[in-house]
Amino acid sequence: MSAIDVVIMAAGKGTRMKSRLPKVLHRLAGRPLLAHVLASAAALGARSAVVVTGHGATEVEAFCASWAGASGQNHPEIALRHARQEPQLGTGHAVQQAAPQLPGDGVTLVLNGDVPLVRPDTLRRLLALAADDAIALLTVDTGDDAGAYGRILRGAAEPDGDIPVRAIVEAKDASPDELAVTEWYSGVMAAPTRLLKKYLALLTDDNAQKEFYLTDVVKHAVADGTPVLALKIDDAVEVAGVNSPLQLAELERQVQQAQARRLMTDGVRLADPARFDLRGQLDCGQDVEIDVGCIFEGAVSLGDGVRIGAHCVIANAKIEAGAVIHPFTHIDGGKEGVVVGPGALVGPYARLRPGAELGPEVHIGNFVEVKNSTLAAGAKANHLAYLGDATVGERVNYGAGSITANYDGAHKHRTVIEADAHVGSNCVLVAPVTIGAGGTVGGGSTITKNTPPGALSVARGKQVSIAGWARPVKK
Repeated sequence: MSAIDVVIMAAGKGTRMKSRLPKVLHRLAGRPLLAHVLASAAALGARSAVVVTGHGATEVEAFCASWAGASGQNHPEIALRHARQEPQLGTGHAVQQAAPQLPGDGVTLVLNGDVPLVRPDTLRRLLALAADDAIALLTVDTGDDAGAYGRILRGAAEPDGDIPVRAIVEAKDASPDELAVTEWYSGVMAAPTRLLKKYLALLTDDNAQKEFYLTDVVKHAVADGTPVLALKIDDAVEVAGVNSPLQLAELERQVQQAQARRLMTDGVRLADPARFDLRGQLDCGQDVEIDVGCIFEGAVSLGDGVRIGAHCVIANAKIEAGAVIHPFTHIDGGKEGVVVGPGALVGPYARLRPGAELGPEVHIGNFVEVKNSTLAAGAKANHLAYLGDATVGERVNYGAGSITANYDGAHKHRTVIEADAHVGSNCVLVAPVTIGAGGTVGGGSTITKNTPPGALSVARGKQVSIAGWARPVKK
């Protein structure tokens, strides 16, 4: 197959979104619509993609640059370019702006930045149709009203039984008989680039909308004797566009339901697939259970037998076998990630931030926050505590209301709590400081110096009682 070059139309204002954000940057399943389209182009092994921008061009082009340069991206490299469409004079005019950047020796695939779910396998089949000097169209026939989509008009049947496409008529230009046609054009087209450029040069704005229609390429191809072939699919969701918040929300649920079905097919037990959101990648072992209302973002892996309680938000985390995440826990690993060791218990209402690493059988209880800290096997912080920039040894018991004071106003410092230490309630450990192995810190202490192993360390004011003291009263 010839080299593939992709044109992605992303210039529209998206008036019905009623948003300052360019339409193609609104998110579906955690990623901008345009990111889905770029990923499909990259999955095809395309050598280049030209993104046609207009409304919000600066923002859209900046996103494309960040997408192309993202570290750890899991897509092949693709040469990414831009073409400005100003003013916006129709779909044909948009592709005309990209045409000078399309090498003449390849096949051009035209995609839309607000149609995010076209599968790479479908696109490969479409490209195969265009390989023999044909214009290839992706069409859908749902057997009912095609709405505002362009209708596919076919000619007489050929001897081999095929019924060739003779034209696409836009809904606003269609007659009542043409509007009754239920096969419609998805907006996705593939064509040998030299032919596409030839027909783009023939486009005019002689139509109801006074725009240059890309669909008129078909008319000129037919007149020139070039075959026009259609790959007809029956899954309208695959080519669904987004033009309003309502359509975006409807497509989101379609995506989430499909992801839920895939996970359950693989053995994951979802308490209610209708109350589940995956906005990234989720890998699960055997016998994983996920309760209602959970959101997964970024890259998350759940080991065998992991249980996730209701209404948890988990992003960029590795949760190992047998761990239990109790309800309403928030885990966000950011760029550094979070690791929850085998058999650990977290929550409810706990928060794990980037760099948190919990060893086997660690307990993190309600309203405990852990950031950039490691807790070795069997360590426990069960209530209302903060561990930031800390190294916690095995079997440490960290008391309720205790914190590591890790920030001096300019720099972060580390706290080390060695194995088998016990930190009482309401303690402040002022970093940098080390609590010696097996030592005990008395409740209410503010520790500013290293403590020796095995010792009881207490640092608090002397208790004083004043007999007969009277409280102030209002006058």
